[in-house]
Amino acid sequence: MHRRVFLSSLLGASAAVAGLSGCAKGEPSADTEGAATQPLADKVPAGTSLKIASYLGQQQLQFRLAKLPELPFTVSNWLNIGAGPDVINAFRAGSLDLANNAGIPPIQAHYQGYDAKIVAIGITRKPNYLFATKPGSDIRTVRGFKGKRLAFSQGQAQGVVLLRALKQAGLKYDEVTLVPLTSNQFFTALQSGQVDVAPLAISQAPAYLKQYAAKGAHTIATGVVDLLNLLWAPQSVLNDSAKAAAIAAYIPQWAQGQVWAYEHPDVWNEEFYVKTQNLTLQQAQGITRLANKPLFPPGWDEAVKWEQETADLLAEGGFVKKFDVSSLFDHRFESIAAKAVPEEYRT
Repeated sequence: MHRRVFLSSLLGASAAVAGLSGCAKGEPSADTEGAATQPLADKVPAGTSLKIASYLGQQQLQFRLAKLPELPFTVSNWLNIGAGPDVINAFRAGSLDLANNAGIPPIQAHYQGYDAKIVAIGITRKPNYLFATKPGSDIRTVRGFKGKRLAFSQGQAQGVVLLRALKQAGLKYDEVTLVPLTSNQFFTALQSGQVDVAPLAISQAPAYLKQYAAKGAHTIATGVVDLLNLLWAPQSVLNDSAKAAAIAAYIPQWAQGQVWAYEHPDVWNEEFYVKTQNLTLQQAQGITRLANKPLFPPGWDEAVKWEQETADLLAEGGFVKKFDVSSLFDHRFESIAAKAVPEEYRT
């Protein structure tokens, strides 16, 4: 069976099953149609709560270190969850109301028939990912990926970074073997030689190289960026006016926390990377030197265009069906993040 067809069939089948199980949770019913166009409430009603994703505890730590005001609602659970497929599953289960991801998970959710909307946008101008090789590899460029086994997660940022890198290098999908995995499986797949190459976040690379560089593992940097850093929520959550108001109140602090971490790299290195991630100070400094300056656009035109290009790229590969991504954005929230930060952090 053709590699791409096999992958599409495998993921499509799981999506179909997931779509059947998730209809009641994420898709708007007739009486809530149009809820996304109703004005946001000025105040968060008393007793409102949200379940928010905070991968590795970064959100709470940023809020605490930046001494941001107390949120006007209760966070009933901070979930240590980050991977797009895991977020979608949590949305479906009703155990998560708001998550921070890249641009591809909302596309994947739509493909699965699950209705969720983007409510905040951050722009990244520099690469957040690079490619790591298995120990003993002689691959040095993306062109060298030809004929190799590549870790591929259709529902995560790492997946679109890989597809964009292949396109940039002039490689067709059938010239490589795309191995379907989620990002939390990439380390093991590299270590065991299950794959030859996997895309890793810049923050993950030092730990991998520390363990395997001596055995011949190395990294390959590219100019490929994953433009979007976003917040998104199930439509069913946004149909609740109290929860929608709480999300609107959360977005400014989400943006301000990122600005604070960017402006205080020494504190962030010590408090997050050294104390919670067990990296050396030197490794932490290497990560923050490559960090993107937080940028929050007042308008979403660039983000919508990028998201459309990403969806089209996936459709070209047969991974999703072509669609208009404008349905993924809830424009009621469009300018909130930009208004919460100094002008230099707006695009």
